[in-house]
Amino acid sequence: MQDMCCPAPACTMVDMHRRDRDGSSSFFGKGDMSLTLPTPGPSERDRLARLFGAIASDAGVRVMEVYESDFETRTKADYSPVSDADERAEEVILARLERELPGVPVLAEEKASREGVGDRIWDAFILVDPVDGTKEFIQRKGDFTVNIALICGGAPIAGAVFAPARREMYVGGATAELLDGFEPGMAMTPGRTLVTRAYPAEGLTAITSASHLDDHTRAFLAARKIAGQTAIGSSLKFCWVAAGKADVYPRWGPTMEWDTAAGHAVLAGAGGTVIGPDGSPFVYGKAPEGFRNGPFIAWGREPV
Repeated sequence: MQDMCCPAPACTMVDMHRRDRDGSSSFFGKGDMSLTLPTPGPSERDRLARLFGAIASDAGVRVMEVYESDFETRTKADYSPVSDADERAEEVILARLERELPGVPVLAEEKASREGVGDRIWDAFILVDPVDGTKEFIQRKGDFTVNIALICGGAPIAGAVFAPARREMYVGGATAELLDGFEPGMAMTPGRTLVTRAYPAEGLTAITSASHLDDHTRAFLAARKIAGQTAIGSSLKFCWVAAGKADVYPRWGPTMEWDTAAGHAVLAGAGGTVIGPDGSPFVYGKAPEGFRNGPFIAWGREPV
């Protein structure tokens, strides 16, 4: 697995860390959860991923309550759709994060939509997308997810992706796991370890956006030996590469950092990588760009 602590712009954590004698920076949450910043160890990363999974599980209860009702949708200022599920799930997530990891900065989609993203850059912060794939949610396709991830030094080092309608919980830290048959509200249990597959000799399986397949993506695929292609919504695309259902996920269409961070963490834990089309590291904390992503390629193994 690649080293996921990529360099990011220099910045300072506020009101949440102390400097140890050995020079490391540590944050202590409640209970037995602690973070060693800016580089949490492997066991800390796995514990964080499972904590995020537990929080996403609780948020999934609220999501499914709305999903199974006659809900209405509204249009935000950026013309994207939103429902009560997004807002109710985010309330649950933010309350749990404040309780479990007090003081850690959180950038959450719906709060950012109301208040703006600001221009802060942190060494470590949490990204939250309470319902990724809102279009799929509205169309009741089931391919929507709850996403929570910790960014450290510009990279996602722990994350959880929960697809409550599909009953699939993915977590990724130093390692990655899938919990199948996972009902909203369930407690976290050991899952199946995920490792990306070796590329098949007959060609790659590509997974693409269900609603943003553009000419750049088509050109990328045309230049490679592609044996199969499928499309799905939300951050599940990263998870399918992590689970060996696909080998590459190219994306030129618009995304925000909260759309990709948790899936990126799962894929990295399974041995995959995410890079820019030019091979550059794909980093997070892009405050000057409003936390908008540029194009990227998610690979199961080494880029080809």
